[in-house]
Amino acid sequence: MRKLRDEQKGLIFIGIILFILSSVVLFFTFALKTDNVEEIIQSEKLVHLLLVVEEDDGTELFSTVIIYDPETKKGASFNVPSYTGATFKSLGRTDSLEAVYNHKGMEVYKSEVENLLDIKIPFTTSIRMDNLIRLTDMLGGMRIFIFPAVDQVSPDGEERWLLPSGAVNLDGDKISTYLQYRVESEDETDILDRYQNVITAFLTQLHDKSFVIFDDDNFKQYGECLDSNLIEDDERSLYQKLSEIDPESLIRQTITGSLRTVEGKTLLLPLNNGDFVKRAVKQTTSMIQATDGNAAGHVYVLEIQNGTTIPKLASRCARLYSSASYKVISTINADTSDYTETVILDHVGNETAAKNVGDLIRCKNIRAATKEDDEKNPSTAQVDFTIILGSDFNGEVVY
Repeated sequence: MRKLRDEQKGLIFIGIILFILSSVVLFFTFALKTDNVEEIIQSEKLVHLLLVVEEDDGTELFSTVIIYDPETKKGASFNVPSYTGATFKSLGRTDSLEAVYNHKGMEVYKSEVENLLDIKIPFTTSIRMDNLIRLTDMLGGMRIFIFPAVDQVSPDGEERWLLPSGAVNLDGDKISTYLQYRVESEDETDILDRYQNVITAFLTQLHDKSFVIFDDDNFKQYGECLDSNLIEDDERSLYQKLSEIDPESLIRQTITGSLRTVEGKTLLLPLNNGDFVKRAVKQTTSMIQATDGNAAGHVYVLEIQNGTTIPKLASRCARLYSSASYKVISTINADTSDYTETVILDHVGNETAAKNVGDLIRCKNIRAATKEDDEKNPSTAQVDFTIILGSDFNGEVVY
């Protein structure tokens, strides 16, 4: 009996040792565990997320790059049209981004988008339409402004699209309809606006209902709708960060360019071989990172004057600035048409903002507006900056 008791004591002792060792291992496992999302944000200072919404068959419907600065709480949504074209290394030919996604998958697609925008994108998420419907319903719907009301029948006659007008809360099925219906009277800009509206509504719900979504017992259900390149805890950390975005100040942009037909496909070829897109992203990033009261979230108002004999030059320039989130209130002819150098007049005394305006078209000829400048054109009282285009502006940049 004594021997048995000694053996029992030995087993108990070994059990205690194993318990202590297991506890120590568990302690250090959790103590040393790093939040990969937080680590990346601290390193990069920004959040970059590539969000792809897929059709039910897994092909791309649309993509958005969300840029967020956790310090200023400002964010931007950069629409990447699926028909954006370039000569992609991954395909070995000129084609659309949609073809890259559908044939090569998310990782290769992400790499091509990174090259296009000249940014590093560590986070990706895809949402299939059936999951978007489910996610929308779990969020309690998404609020979208619709005008006019939609009452259309699909070209094949199999569907009827019905959407009410006004600021309405759409459930999952209605969001699907809103994203996928097409009518003859609208162009691609209208469709891209709808995509942006859904992203804005999603971020708004994320912001307004964060206390429910990120509850310990709830997030798993939401996360099941998202196919990301993160484990569950990191995915939750990422979206919790994004829920801090102020949706009211969200900057909305899209890639601009010219439509060309290449091998039977209509492609959007970015301006200046994609250089303008990179500058627009850089400028947007600068805007959301601005911490001074004048710059943060402020939309600057511009007047663009054509100081040359080239027709519609001011209108072409206005499209560039409008796509980069500036407000252009007028495009007019300058007092003379023999300007050889483009000049930017600063009416508000903000050198940083003036430099950002100039950087977009590579103009360094910037000066403070004088009383004489304002007397020449009284309308400048309503604008922050006046851009007078000279013959050194080729429609995209000053050279």
